[in-house]
Amino acid sequence: MINIGPYQLDGQAVLAPMAGITDQPFRQVCHRMGAAMVTAEMSTSKADLRQTSKSLLRLADAADSEPRVIQIVGTDPAEMAIAARYHVDAGAQIVDINMGCPAKKVCKKLAGSALMKNPSLVADILKQVVDSVDVPVTLKIRTGWDLENRNAVQIARMAEDIGIQSLAVHGRSRACRFNGLAEYDTIAEVVAAVNIPVFANGDIDSGQNAQKVLNHTAASGVMVGRAAQGRPWIFAEINQYLNPLPKNAQKTSTNRPGCFTAWQKGLIIEHLELIHDYYARFETQNLLHRVAKRSTINKDQAIDLAVKISRKHVCWYFNQMVQCASNLMKEHTSDFSVATSSCLVAENQAIKTIEIAKKQFNTLLVAKDQLQFLKQFFSETNLKGDIAA
Repeated sequence: MINIGPYQLDGQAVLAPMAGITDQPFRQVCHRMGAAMVTAEMSTSKADLRQTSKSLLRLADAADSEPRVIQIVGTDPAEMAIAARYHVDAGAQIVDINMGCPAKKVCKKLAGSALMKNPSLVADILKQVVDSVDVPVTLKIRTGWDLENRNAVQIARMAEDIGIQSLAVHGRSRACRFNGLAEYDTIAEVVAAVNIPVFANGDIDSGQNAQKVLNHTAASGVMVGRAAQGRPWIFAEINQYLNPLPKNAQKTSTNRPGCFTAWQKGLIIEHLELIHDYYARFETQNLLHRVAKRSTINKDQAIDLAVKISRKHVCWYFNQMVQCASNLMKEHTSDFSVATSSCLVAENQAIKTIEIAKKQFNTLLVAKDQLQFLKQFFSETNLKGDIAA
């Protein structure tokens, strides 16, 4: 078991915080699918931005699974400490510090992974945040600033000495962004250098891959980011690979990773409903009375926000369907039997059907129309092999 302060995680796979992605509905779905811990999108430490709609959406939510983890980003130690207290007062149970984001708009302010270039500032930020709150503080970093300056081990040791209670290490430098393959040697060095839990992050997209990374690094767990987009059940797949169920036990995930079954279609519908409900509820309960004097935001716009966010997540699901059908086509390409030829035709038609549905979904302007469209698509469309119920 992995312990972070008083919290004991019930698995080894956790969800990475991702800006614009890991909102409350997505975190809820990933937790249901087996993510042992989920972290909210990074929130700025700037006090003058706390009342914006984006910042308010990133506060701890009572519906979140415990421990409720909020990630903060910034460069000023005092501001970061104040932000940590603010989020703890709002319900955060763990504060995570972002020193792993490679985005230009973050790094140009010398925040995120840019901080790794200045270890003394890192130490000051960590100390002030740890001293400011009575909840566990965790840290997400990269291997270093660039390939020639991998200082993750130095930062990790310093973080442990200051009181950081767990680390997540992405296996790329800031300069690499998300290009190339992640390397795990540096993560292994970090694990060997500290006595706190370390999560390996980067290119973990299957249970088999997760096991290889754990074997290579001896990390406590893995952190999954982009691979969970449109595929939140990856956590169930990883959990079942790392801890196989008895042969007669019922599995939660699909036998063929990426393929869709009836319960997965139901999960997608549920995710869509969660998005609609959350953003409408949030607008009604939290935004109107706070920003009415300085904003034209209204309930209709909140629904519109839900529609836009739904498009992103549902299109990721559509992409997974296409990928599955494509994988099946590759498997059948070398077989020239009549039955296989029929399968290839069906799989090619499935891809075309999904792509058309994806375009149609993106034209819908009302939440209820999105829901009705998706329900009808799943109930009436028979896509052979890849999403058969």
